Amino acid sequence: MKYDLIVIGGGPAGLSAAYEAYNRGIENILILERDKELGGILNQCIHNGFGVHSFKEELTGPEYAGRYIEMLNSTKVDHKLDTMVLSITNGGDVKHVEAINTEEGYLSLETKAIILAMGCRERTRGAIQIPGERPSGVFTAGTAQRYVNMEGYMVGKKVVILGSGDIGLIMARRMTLEGAEVKACVELMPYSNGLNRNIVQCLDDYDIPLMLAHTITEIIGKHRLEAVVVQAVDENRNPIPGTEQTLECDTLLLSVGLIPENEITKNAGIALDRRTSGPVVNEAMETNVKGIFACGNVVHVHDLVDFVSEEGQKAGRSAAKFIKSELKEGQEVTEIRNGDRVNYTVPQKIRLENIAESQEIMFRVSNVFKDVNITVRNNDGELIKKLRRPVVAPGEMEKIKLKRADLEKANGLLTIALEEVI
Repeated sequence: MKYDLIVIGGGPAGLSAAYEAYNRGIENILILERDKELGGILNQCIHNGFGVHSFKEELTGPEYAGRYIEMLNSTKVDHKLDTMVLSITNGGDVKHVEAINTEEGYLSLETKAIILAMGCRERTRGAIQIPGERPSGVFTAGTAQRYVNMEGYMVGKKVVILGSGDIGLIMARRMTLEGAEVKACVELMPYSNGLNRNIVQCLDDYDIPLMLAHTITEIIGKHRLEAVVVQAVDENRNPIPGTEQTLECDTLLLSVGLIPENEITKNAGIALDRRTSGPVVNEAMETNVKGIFACGNVVHVHDLVDFVSEEGQKAGRSAAKFIKSELKEGQEVTEIRNGDRVNYTVPQKIRLENIAESQEIMFRVSNVFKDVNITVRNNDGELIKKLRRPVVAPGEMEKIKLKRADLEKANGLLTIALEEVI
């Protein structure tokens, strides 16, 4: 089976990418989705707050996904559900995708271009190595969300949440509304990793304590979780002796970070950025393998689904240009680096030939900082752009738009950093 474009992942990034590519003149498109329905993680996010930027109204997750599915149903874009992609290989002008499902068995597909939109996965208990017993009652926040919202199972009655990521904050509210007692949300860092609006709406409004600079040092229970031991940590994140307190609970939800889903990416020989754990991309959301693009949480973890969809649209436009031989390879490449107090930037490379007017760069800061300047400097240290911010935080994605004239001054390198206001 031959296609012009194969999109791996039928969540918000993949749906928007496929729809945009179709509207740019590419009709022979296939979406491969491993779940039994399109929509991705949105299907279990039944709270509202989605779509404010994309549709100018507040939608629930399923409603947001439904909008894109309805839009795609009006096109010729094909999709295969309950289909697992096994591998992708680059054959130059033709890419090969190997996949499998229960209806058709083994699938060997050919395509001119690929868009990676596999999303991200949660860090598990093993990844953070909490000591103690191994009782039942320990879930990742996303797993608990699926059980409660989609499967109809109540995961516990007395709950402690480790980590203050957005899914954990939202589940604190959800469990409270379902009648559970949420004892605390415990966060290792001295700041929350979630959006400020979620802290207010999900914790403050329900009088759920947020224990910053604390962690769980022991899990207690043989068959079912009985309690956890919480300790304060110092500036080096080491537990402080004498600060132990035991919280009785039957359920522990882990909201300790998300990791881009990139096993397929890695096995395809695509370069990964150690800072984001996602592929290195350029201004077109193209990886180092020509004709393979990436977008959404598979590149870096986003705050808002609207931004995921925007990135998907960019990848879809770029893939359409590539298929029609309109995307320029570019000889002049500018590298984007993170400077002081900035954790990463996306994209990591920019080809000036493909920039008509401007380029938006997304980045996250390393801590909470007040009254700082976001600065962009070129290879010679010359200040290209400066923006003042009253406050920046790791839980909120930052963006900066650079005009083509700014990029022309780069001399091969731009560094984005935070600097003190003088």
